Amino acid sequence: MTDDVLIERPETYPGVQVIRFNRPAKKNAITRDMYAKMANALTVAGTDDAIRVTAFLGTDGCFSAGNDMTDFMAFAMGGSMGEEVITFLKALASAAKPIVSGVDGLAIGIGTTIHLHCDLTIASARSTFRTPFVDLALVPEAASSLLVPRIAGHQRAFALLAAGEPFTAAEAQDAGLIWKIAGADAIEEEVLALAANLAKKPPEALRIARNLIRGDRSDVLARIDEEAKHFAAQLKSPEARAAFEAFMRR
Repeated sequence: MTDDVLIERPETYPGVQVIRFNRPAKKNAITRDMYAKMANALTVAGTDDAIRVTAFLGTDGCFSAGNDMTDFMAFAMGGSMGEEVITFLKALASAAKPIVSGVDGLAIGIGTTIHLHCDLTIASARSTFRTPFVDLALVPEAASSLLVPRIAGHQRAFALLAAGEPFTAAEAQDAGLIWKIAGADAIEEEVLALAANLAKKPPEALRIARNLIRGDRSDVLARIDEEAKHFAAQLKSPEARAAFEAFMRR
């Protein structure tokens, strides 16, 4: 499997699994292989008693620039989109154990919407959250069209998901999309310490509390499927192909 995403179990943070983007030359853009590896890690975490918390991390100055545009272009030209993305999103949305994340710098597209499924997210002040779906002639994904209005209200949801307006870390925190802001040089340490602290808590009590807070997820899973149908249709559209070609020429 690809080394563009690393799955780690740091000895100094017992009970913590780290999913780390490791493709800085491409701004951690996510490929189908990367999605498959992350989905597998989340599935393993659900059944491995040694893993109590999963933490998502990026690289210095970049969490993720979103989906790899080469994959989009291949699908737009008649290729197969594959099931890796949906498998990952459903594993993320239905994860049985806590998930935390740390963002430093760019968080674009899925690089933003991943955090809607995290229980706690810490971001650096220099982070930028943006979902340019409509700019690429696409639609929201990861159940973001359901979750962001719930969390932030209609106007901020429309600004983020339809207008493609960027949110600073402070704006994301004010909207309830992230929990805390920390220094860029402290993100990883704070996220891993947070995960380790959660891993020490009584697991059954934490599981019940988390499920009560999150509630039933059937509507989230259904929205992932609904969005995916529109997303796949738009990927094949002339307007999307034109948008991708313009992007690739930049």
